[in-house]
Amino acid sequence: MPFIVNSDAERAEMLRQIGVEGFDDLVADIPAEIRLQKALDLMPAMGEPEVKRLLEQMARQNAATADHVSFLGAGAYDHFIPAAVKTISSRSEFYTAYTPYQAEVSQGTLQAIYEYQSMMCRLYGMDVANASMYDGASSLAEAAIMAVNTTGRNDIVVAGKLHPYSRQVLETYLEAAGDRPILQNAIKDGIGSVEELKSIVSSSTAAVIVQQPNFYGCLEEVESIGEIARRNGALFIVSADPVSLGVLEAPGNYGADIAVGEGQPLGNAQSFGGPYLGIFTVKQQHVRKIPGRLVGMTKDRDGEEGFILTLQTREQHIRREKATSNICSNQALCALQAAVHLSLLGREGIRDVAMRSMQKAHYLADKITALPGYSLKYGAPFFREFVVETPVPAASIIEGMLSKRVFAGVDLSAWGENGLLVAVTEQRTKDEMDSFVLELGRFS
Repeated sequence: MPFIVNSDAERAEMLRQIGVEGFDDLVADIPAEIRLQKALDLMPAMGEPEVKRLLEQMARQNAATADHVSFLGAGAYDHFIPAAVKTISSRSEFYTAYTPYQAEVSQGTLQAIYEYQSMMCRLYGMDVANASMYDGASSLAEAAIMAVNTTGRNDIVVAGKLHPYSRQVLETYLEAAGDRPILQNAIKDGIGSVEELKSIVSSSTAAVIVQQPNFYGCLEEVESIGEIARRNGALFIVSADPVSLGVLEAPGNYGADIAVGEGQPLGNAQSFGGPYLGIFTVKQQHVRKIPGRLVGMTKDRDGEEGFILTLQTREQHIRREKATSNICSNQALCALQAAVHLSLLGREGIRDVAMRSMQKAHYLADKITALPGYSLKYGAPFFREFVVETPVPAASIIEGMLSKRVFAGVDLSAWGENGLLVAVTEQRTKDEMDSFVLELGRFS
């Protein structure tokens, strides 16, 4: 959107029409302590070539996975994205499309979403998937709100180690919905205590939430957790990493009522944190409570197949008190990229990606723990991510590795814990991992 310059006279006329004397009167309701009290310190105007050079110079200060070896994880992963994903999703009929309100002129967009939904159902072992949410964290929070609305209960129980950022989003949603409590079982050896969970889940529990694999990369005892939820009449919500489902059991196969996830690993670049997409799937009996929009297949009066928006249970379409969510859209382009990515991989392809990620992660873990002063913090089984106890602070290792153009992992001290969270995808080569271990040895 271009910047439109208004003269002093034009601004004065606009303020007069609004009915205030000056700009300060216009923003009087904004507390003074959070208002900017000085003029913006802007540099002199530049021409287009100068601006282009400046922006390119600033962009080069970023460190990206394109020119670094990445062992970063914690929710965003450096998986390979075939060139065909971008080529197909960048076609003008996809790239320029926004929301498919007019089904008669949006058949291509609607079909793409329908195919995405179908793939998510197969991947997660569930009956229905919506057209996507904003990201994995909002999907999880929406699932909790859906559980509260479905059961009429108040308590939410988190079983095991949930991603701290997802936990924050969950708390924000539940506070806005009536400050409903979140109960947590103890973490033992990297996973939640099933025995303690039995004493926490009760007849007032709306849902039991588990992340699989959890924030530490460890595998929770999901079948036992689901059984405890069902025994107490609570909904069972699983936040599952989609790539892990190439080798792990699908949530629908062990009784999940709602299964969600972060879709970034499916054909979407890390992009310094977004945009991503939230996967949201449910069992058939819960379809009327699903948030967001749902695309379905139908037939027209001539018997030809077509696609429509089957459900849109949000405020713009039904009475506000009956709306399941105020999320107004879906991540159509990111969902399209996920669908293209999965269609290119196929059933065997995603299994291969998952297997190679898992095998390489265990290879690297064995190599690291053979170094003096290094050990695995947790003994629970893990998928492609693990926590390492280090002989020096993790922050020192991360900082030292940057000069080698290596992202060494995530420092858990940001969440008040000790350890280096290391993730390995199919992208990492044996030479890269061996070199990483060699550099780690210099910190012993």
